[in-house]
Amino acid sequence: VSVGGFVWMLTLLGARVTLCRETPDDFVTQWKSECHFLNGTERVRYVARWSYNQQQFLHFDSDTGVFKADDLLGVPSAESLNSQKEVLEQERAAVDTFCRHNYGILEDFMQRRRVKPKVKVSRSNNEDPNKPHMLICNVNGFYPYAITVHWYKNGQKDPGVLSSELLQNGDWTGQVMVMLETSINPGDTFVCEVLHVSLDEPLRRNWDSEESESAKSKKLTGIIGLVLGGLFFTVGGVMYWKNKKGRPQFHLQPEGVNFMG
Repeated sequence: VSVGGFVWMLTLLGARVTLCRETPDDFVTQWKSECHFLNGTERVRYVARWSYNQQQFLHFDSDTGVFKADDLLGVPSAESLNSQKEVLEQERAAVDTFCRHNYGILEDFMQRRRVKPKVKVSRSNNEDPNKPHMLICNVNGFYPYAITVHWYKNGQKDPGVLSSELLQNGDWTGQVMVMLETSINPGDTFVCEVLHVSLDEPLRRNWDSEESESAKSKKLTGIIGLVLGGLFFTVGGVMYWKNKKGRPQFHLQPEGVNFMG
């Protein structure tokens, strides 16, 4: 944020206060600058927006080169700023001094940055046997954002997929979910394939119906066995201690005899 921008914000705020006559105890002013790039820096557009209590009242667009009011209260501010030649020249120059300048600093880092995706395959719960199953391929933590995800059923690419919108994480990586709605029969195999510039070769994650059911069965058997084993151990321990208390105890030394004399 430049000193000039701060001064303009005070000027704009003053104009609104003058028009409103009353200033609330709590208020929020915001100044936001945007740079829009097309084909690198071949085509650059600079946009600045001014808001008061989350309502935009004024903006500057380098495509028009002037300030424009977004509501009636922004009209005096637009007229005042457009009459100042120095202010207009500084805002118009922001395409180069702000946008292209910062692009040159970040370009090398952003173009070379590569983050490999993490892939997890799962099946959503479906209690209705008459409805098709939904397999989900969750791809997360990748950069750049361009990515391709395919589902294969029994070795054949399945075009019947649904994809979520690309979500941007707070660490400049992305995530996306690609879902396959399909019937699942014994022996069917499914593969989620991910293509990304950070990968030397396609990343594949398998989902096998028989393996998944077998794994669930083994897990359930193990849990039942553990519960039954613990139950038998507890009952056996109680019976052992109960019987032990009911029998005469073995003594290492006869009663009434003192060998120490």
